[in-house]
Amino acid sequence: MRIADLRLACLALPGAEERRPFASDPGLLALTVGGKWFALLDTEADEAGGGASVNLKTDPEEATALRRAHGGIVPGWHMNKRHWNTVFLDSDVPDELILALVEISHGLVLDALPRRTRLLVMAEGERGGGGR
Repeated sequence: MRIADLRLACLALPGAEERRPFASDPGLLALTVGGKWFALLDTEADEAGGGASVNLKTDPEEATALRRAHGGIVPGWHMNKRHWNTVFLDSDVPDELILALVEISHGLVLDALPRRTRLLVMAEGERGGGGR
């Protein structure tokens, strides 16, 4: 899976927005919902031709199981390793699983948002408002 395709899949989720959180590293792209990260993409790695990855929030019990099952899933790089995994896109992880993990990450972050924010995001999603 290419970063560009993954970016579009992330932005199609309700309330998804993108931003570049670090001026010192413009290759990192954060995908957010309600202002909270659910995915962190390394866009420069894909352009350089290798090592493209995404950090995704994961249920702590599932995180460990996923790491055991797939060599391309490791503890989250520069993240809370209990709650985040890094998924390498050119690895043994099928594209379908990567997309499912993106949806799970989005859902975990969405569920943790304050009720009012969550309702606003869901209302936007029902109107067909994808990300920006």
